[in-house]
This record gives sequence, structure tokens and C-alpha cells, in this order.
Amino acid sequence: MTTPPLSAARTAGSLVFTSGQLARGDDGAIVPGGIEAQAERALANLVRVLAAEGCAPRDVVKVTAWLTDPAFGAAFNDAYRRIFALPYPARSTVVSALLAPEALIEVEAVALRP
Repeated sequence: MTTPPLSAARTAGSLVFTSGQLARGDDGAIVPGGIEAQAERALANLVRVLAAEGCAPRDVVKVTAWLTDPAFGAAFNDAYRRIFALPYPARSTVVSALLAPEALIEVEAVALRP
């Protein structure tokens, strides 16, 4: 696996912008187990990037998610509700192919650093 030319997160003033997070395990491989496992892992990876920047899920104001199949929406929503609480961040969800062929989901966020 070649590392792409990007930063996990960048800041602009008090805003934190994350790069898209895939469902990569600690070994760098996409986790097995379908959309449920991948949604949980991608969101966990997102939370880890946010934490490194001093943010928590409650600080997120915008989420963008890419799913490879519209049928994955319900499973993603279930995992999303376990991470984000009311008031939910603004969100866009797009159905698209992803660069990592085995990936089913990618998720990024914009947070307001507390």
C-alpha cells in the first residue's frame, strides 16, 4: 500500500478539517465483515484523528460520507448514531466508487476546536 500525499487533518483558525477515513485496521488493511464492521471502523478512525487535534464528536459541525452502495445507508446511520448525538452535525452522504477497491465507506469531518 502506497501512502497518499495528504495530512490526516489540517486546521484553519479554529476549524479542523479531516481527510477521508477508510475502515483500515491497525495493519493498514480494510477490515473484513461488511458494511457494519467497516462503518464502525471508519468512524472510530475519524474519532481518533479528531482526538489528535483536540476535538471530540460533539465538536463536529459537518460530515461527508461516501458509501459504495445505497443499501448501506441504514447500517451507516446505526453506526453514526453511536458516535454523534443531537444536535447531529450537518451531513452529506454520497454513493460513489472508492479508490480502495475493498472499501465500502469513507467519512470525513469538519470540527470546531473547543
